[in-house]
Parts: sequence; structure tokens; C-alpha cells
Amino acid sequence: MSDTHFNTLLAEAISALNTPNFTPKLMRVISALFDFDCAVILGYRENKHPIYLYDSIQNERDLLFQRYLTNSFQNDPFFQKLNDSKQQGIFTLKDVVRKGVDYQAYCDQFYRQTGWKDELSMLIQVEAHSWVMFYFGYLEEGKHFSKQQINRLQPYFSILQSLCQQHWKQTEFSMSEPVFNPETYSGNLREVIEHALTTFGTDTLTRREQEVAQLLVQGFDSKEIASKLNLVAGTVKNHRKRIYSQLKVSSLGELFQLFLNHLITHER
Repeated sequence: MSDTHFNTLLAEAISALNTPNFTPKLMRVISALFDFDCAVILGYRENKHPIYLYDSIQNERDLLFQRYLTNSFQNDPFFQKLNDSKQQGIFTLKDVVRKGVDYQAYCDQFYRQTGWKDELSMLIQVEAHSWVMFYFGYLEEGKHFSKQQINRLQPYFSILQSLCQQHWKQTEFSMSEPVFNPETYSGNLREVIEHALTTFGTDTLTRREQEVAQLLVQGFDSKEIASKLNLVAGTVKNHRKRIYSQLKVSSLGELFQLFLNHLITHER
């Protein structure tokens, strides 16, 4: 990679600050620094569930996002590293892994089912209680992140850190430009949304809780949901509390944001 090419990519990322195009432009900068097969970027606010920002995953996106964002992120060793140490930097699995039942379950759900063979993470603090988490993966058997790659990336960490801080201090964690092409769906947008509604929370919620959650994200209040499902209002409120607890959200706005994450990442 020539300095001219890298500087051009860097200039494009700087020009895209505070726009939806920033994240893809930033990933082009990172791609010029070292090799990886796929990547995920998440926003993290202390004591909240992660927020989807970007991915370049081709397969098993439903597994990754429906399960990871609603529940299994808590067993992610990189996420645990962030919660424990609040330390910025570039980390390999060897740097963060803590062997145990939770880690083994995470491996079964994530690495074995998604096909990721190795993972590298970059953790950047944006503000006192908010972080951006980058995940880079290899999908080919036998490929692993090397010390040389980390050494190549390390000198640019402060630049990447500054870009992330400049962008996400001014911009709420929100999705980058669309990562799916509506033309790839055989049906219309209504069918896409209906499928997302029926699969939202399937690995975490009971069937009744799913029904309540589906109506909540469509804008129905507790009284209307009670009428539709032939329940008393108090029962709906109890379901709502459990839904929030299970999905690690604290408001209707956060629930809707989580549903949007699911809508744009689930596979049909």
C-alpha cells in the first residue's frame, strides 16, 4: 500500500465524518492496514445492550445478531474484557479469554456455528460511558491473526481512535449506510418486515412474550395489546417488564432500536 493511496482513503473518511457514509469509509482505511475476512462494529453504552453499527458478514447473520445482540454478548470475552478493565487497545482472543462454562457456551454458539476461526478486537472509548467495539474475523481454516498484523495496526490506533471520537461524540450510535440490498429479497418490503416480526426474540422470549414484543414495536400500547391478545392490562405490563429484562433494554425506544437491528441483519 502506498502512502498516497492510504492518505486518499484517510481523507475520504475524514470528509465523511458525521454522515452515514463514515463507517464504510473508515473500514476502507482499516482494510488497507491489515487483512481480515469479515468485520462487525458495535456501539456500547455502559449497562446497555450493544448497538449494531456495521458489518460485512455474508453468512449466518441471523445467528450472529439475533442471538448476540439480545443475549450471548454477555459471554463474549472481548465484551467481558471491556466491562472488567475499561481498557482501550487491540486484543487477540489469547489476550482476553477466560476459560469456563460461559466461554465454552459462547464458543459453541458463535465460533463453531458462524464459521469464524479467529478473532481480533479493537476497543475505543468515545466518551466516559460509551465505546466502539470493532471485531475482525477469519473464516478460513488455519488462518490466525499474527503479531506482525497487530504491530502493523498499532501505530495507527491513535488515528483511528481520534476519528471514532470525532464521529461518535457528535453522532448518536446509529446504523451506517444499508448493509442489505432490498432487490435481493424475493418478496416486497412488507414481507421482509413481517418475517422480521415473527423471528424477533425467538431465542430469548417465550411465545407469548414474542407476541407482546411484536405488537410493542408496531406501536400498540398496553391497553391495545391486552385487547388484541385477550389479556388483562396488568399481565401485559408484566410481560413487558420481562421482555425488557430478557432483551437488556430499559425503554420502548431501545426495544424499537433493537428490532431495527434485527430487521436489517436477519436472513430469510
